[in-house]
Amino acid sequence: MPRKAIEIVLTTEQTQQLEKIVRSHSAERRQVERAQIILECATGKQNQEIAEKLGTFVLRIGKWRRRFAEKGLAGLDDESRPGKPETYGKAFRDRLLAKLEEKPPEGLVRWDCPTLADALNASRHAVWRALKKEGIYLHRSRSWCVSTDPEFTEKSANIIGLYLNPPLNALVISVDEKPSIQIIERATGFVETRDKTIVAACKSTYKRHGTLKLFAALNVATGQIKAQTTQTKTRDDFQDFMDLVMTEVPEEKEVHVILDNYCTHKKNDAWLEKYQGRVKFHFTPTSASWLNQIEIWFGILARKTLKGASFASAEELKSAIEAFIKRHNQNAQPFKWRRRDVRGSQIKNTIVNLRN
Repeated sequence: MPRKAIEIVLTTEQTQQLEKIVRSHSAERRQVERAQIILECATGKQNQEIAEKLGTFVLRIGKWRRRFAEKGLAGLDDESRPGKPETYGKAFRDRLLAKLEEKPPEGLVRWDCPTLADALNASRHAVWRALKKEGIYLHRSRSWCVSTDPEFTEKSANIIGLYLNPPLNALVISVDEKPSIQIIERATGFVETRDKTIVAACKSTYKRHGTLKLFAALNVATGQIKAQTTQTKTRDDFQDFMDLVMTEVPEEKEVHVILDNYCTHKKNDAWLEKYQGRVKFHFTPTSASWLNQIEIWFGILARKTLKGASFASAEELKSAIEAFIKRHNQNAQPFKWRRRDVRGSQIKNTIVNLRN
């Protein structure tokens, strides 16, 4: 008499997981087949009947029925198989991390893959794979600036408070200058690279036509920009720009201005008195101008209008900036401002500490 097949009873969760594998477009074909086998076994069918339906062998049906009965879903995974001993295992990984803690050879500021391979007497591909597995990219770097202002907490809380909860019947604006915008004329366009990729291109040689300064004010509540180009960036230029901003503000409104610590933003008491206390300046902490939202907009302007562009005159650059501002203001929205966590102690950490 033939032996009775092992009965398969699935829980709701197991059924859902198996059905998910069967429906998946990214699961391996063998995993899909094994899931189908177990789902068919759970219906009470015999191995021969399932093998005919799925177009496979009876022995295969019996194997995965038994494996599932013993280990559940984990039984559908491939078992580890003996093979060639690992050449570059944990010992090599530890040697690599230890070597990265040492000073690179004389004349080099940092390790690179070929130098590490020579020092470890190993294959460059092995070093590259080990670095990639550990998430170490020696050619990349990051920088940061940590404010040492003793009043950082108070100043930053004041500015963030203006962003999140501005005073009633008041205008909050973020103001700064973008100095020395280069007026550069050069050939630009597109080129096809050796691998047939089409990329933007600009000629390495160019003609200079001077520089232009830009004063800008961001309405924090709406994202609208008010700007003015100048040839200089003196305190008088700053005050003239602020007068221009104030012409569009109703007299009954207070104006809170967020500024960095640049010298032209200071010693403006006489100008502030002209507005009889309606205007209040709020200064970012030292080395923390990133708290000023206008810096975000300057970055957008640089990427979309200035980088890789060509201008034959100051008027041409000015027109391009004004056109971008007009376009921006048509669909302006306030920034959802946030900052990433930055730990000043990061530079003291070693690679070994980070990877263990």
